[in-house]
Amino acid sequence: MRNAAQFVSDVMTRSVAAVDRGARFKEIVETLRRWQISALPVLAGEGRVIGVVSEADLLPKEGFRERDPERLERLRRSDDVRRAEAVTAGELMTSPAVTVRADATLGQAARTMARESVKRLPVVNGDGLLVGIVSRADLLKVFLRSDEDLVAEVRHVIGQLFASPAKDLQVTVADGVVTLSGRLRDRSLVPVVARLVRGVEGVVDVNFDVTGTASVRPPGP
Repeated sequence: MRNAAQFVSDVMTRSVAAVDRGARFKEIVETLRRWQISALPVLAGEGRVIGVVSEADLLPKEGFRERDPERLERLRRSDDVRRAEAVTAGELMTSPAVTVRADATLGQAARTMARESVKRLPVVNGDGLLVGIVSRADLLKVFLRSDEDLVAEVRHVIGQLFASPAKDLQVTVADGVVTLSGRLRDRSLVPVVARLVRGVEGVVDVNFDVTGTASVRPPGP
């Protein structure tokens, strides 16, 4: 059985809080608090994502509230000073926004989050219009798959490689960790099998206990 949650569209939140570029500072703070989130997409026109405004963008106003920064500090912290003086989402936002397509894989979304050091991504369609938002927690949902579901898919994956998977290898899964045991006709296939099994969404790790390579742990991804 193939995993139904392979793409961002399968795990994203479709009801999304957002603001337009003219939203005022207090409105942004109130929206963040009401939705209990830390960032908001900023939209233009019919819903095109043009930026993101986050708590980090708002904090400089509090940081500079009690004093006027000296000239050198203004130069050194020009972005913070600019945000401290800003009052609308268009002035405060980080632009262009880092987004992800709804048809992107979960792996692609995870790599984008890691590369850009963000906790969530606005999800857009082919026209750049907002259709949802995906968070780190959403991407981790794949690890909630049952062990039985993983056994079924791993057997399917192995069946693509071996003519008689049930005879060659037995599959067990405990807490997402896959163990392959039995007979492997060619030990050079261990890295290949490991890579294929690790590619199954929800798999935490892969162990081998096969004839001729007992207790072999395949190389990491």
